[in-house]
Amino acid sequence: MKYFDYAATCPLDRDAADIYLKASTDYFGNSQSLHEAGSAAANLLESCRQEFSRLLEVEEAGVYFTSGGSEANYLGIIALLSAKTKKGNHLITGAAEHSSVYNLMKKLEAEGWEVTYLPLEKDGLIKVESFIHAVRPDTVLVSIQHGNPEIGTLQPVKTIATHCRQKGILIHTDCVQTFGKIPLDSLARSVDALSISGHKFYGPKGTGVAYVHPKLAWKPYIVGTVHEKGFRPGTVNVPGIAAMTAAAQKAYSRILTDQARLQTLRTALLHALAEINGSFVIFGADREKQLPGIVGMSLHGLEGQMVMLECNRWGFAISTGTACHTGMLTPAKSMVAMGIKGKEAKGFFRISFGRDTVEEDVIELGKVLTLIASKTKTVSLQADL
Repeated sequence: MKYFDYAATCPLDRDAADIYLKASTDYFGNSQSLHEAGSAAANLLESCRQEFSRLLEVEEAGVYFTSGGSEANYLGIIALLSAKTKKGNHLITGAAEHSSVYNLMKKLEAEGWEVTYLPLEKDGLIKVESFIHAVRPDTVLVSIQHGNPEIGTLQPVKTIATHCRQKGILIHTDCVQTFGKIPLDSLARSVDALSISGHKFYGPKGTGVAYVHPKLAWKPYIVGTVHEKGFRPGTVNVPGIAAMTAAAQKAYSRILTDQARLQTLRTALLHALAEINGSFVIFGADREKQLPGIVGMSLHGLEGQMVMLECNRWGFAISTGTACHTGMLTPAKSMVAMGIKGKEAKGFFRISFGRDTVEEDVIELGKVLTLIASKTKTVSLQADL
């Protein structure tokens, strides 16, 4: 099986796996325990915290380890709400946010909060003017995803954050798809909270990071929690965090070379689809506002699920959207947020490249998609005759 679903999850990096094993056997103590084994684990944990602080160029005191991106999103937003700096009950978010944010917003609505969901333009971007228009005197928090996991667009989070600062609004951003793929230091310094997930950059599953600016006096979600300074309960996964840190270091060391390689693969796919030009749509933005490794697209007249199953039959693993959305009958959130409806919306599928993707496989996938589209066109013409 040739894997083209890196936006869903990545294989564990071999070096990170070795560190996980070593940390599991040599640093097995509970980081809260006061004996020598506990202190060794605590020291390793704090060195990992320092490293993420360095990579993001944020204050170490604001770095908290979580069980993944979804928990980091949830707890990060809840922490900001507990530390809001002005009165109000209005929140702003994107209409295509990850389910961990979208479902939390729906929960907050049921509790009496008012939420505005910003749509995406045809290029998959939130219009800054639309955001500014949505801001009200009682707006207290904004949560906008940095990188869209379905079509790979990069939202103008820094520009939105600047406006939030001027209005005394707290801002959270979901950086699960962008950490380790593009530099985040200046963005991280411009927001009040952000979230990342280890398995998106070749770290182990079940690991993540939430950053909440230490200037904010947030309250623990569960009263009495002692782990991670009260941010979350449960014994800290020190081996997983050590492995995630190693994966993050490697991802950061190769950001520029990986960006160039992924752009080459994206171009190769487009060239491979030249034969059916006009029979497909690729959703997204201009190059500087787009993650090159995520290609959200559709073949005219075909359901995305059928394309995915056909590709699977040919030995290619692609997807019809985020893994958290799989199995639902509703179209991908990005399609709905862009105003694309009905059969056209259900035609969406996603291809995503990664570290082990080679150009030959990309070209072969392009040929398979061409074959699928051509067969369908032939059947359609025969039906018309």
